[in-house]
Amino acid sequence: MIALIKYNGGNVSSVQNALARLNIDSIITDDPDLIIKADKVIFPGVGEASSTMKVLKEKGLDILIPSLKQPVLGICLGMQLMCGNNEEGNTKGMEIFDTDVKRFPPGELVPHMGWNTISELKFPLFSGIEENSDVYFVHSYYCGLAESTVSVCDYILPFSASLQKDNFFAVQFHPEKSGVTGSRILKNFIKL
Repeated sequence: MIALIKYNGGNVSSVQNALARLNIDSIITDDPDLIIKADKVIFPGVGEASSTMKVLKEKGLDILIPSLKQPVLGICLGMQLMCGNNEEGNTKGMEIFDTDVKRFPPGELVPHMGWNTISELKFPLFSGIEENSDVYFVHSYYCGLAESTVSVCDYILPFSASLQKDNFFAVQFHPEKSGVTGSRILKNFIKL
């Protein structure tokens, strides 16, 4: 069973639809018991960091998510909230990953929206995916480079396109909107 964490994030249904296209069953839930029992957990997100973290705290999910033992995949805002301090709303994240979240510098075209290249791809999330593949981004804040970085994107500056530490994986881009490459990333995660 794949559990998609339910909160005020905006792309939970599109992630569920992407999994359904791969013939993968999933449930959308905020029930801690179902999340703990799931084989895999996906923490998607589109929204604003401080209001989302408030909802997670109200549901106890800010404590539950870092304690999970099965593979967990954060997407976009989900990835950012798995990091440390976030400049959006001066929000403290769950500190699963050893990097902070910053706003792209002013004067550039922000948000970073559309297709862009990822490089320095590391196993296992990117198994079978070619270096310099394109994926779809929509974000105004970025996660800095860190020891846990497993792919890099360069927009204005190099940043972590994805992170991995122990059983926790996260991507800044939207695999559910990234065509064949995104589908392969989701399949790789499900196979973990």
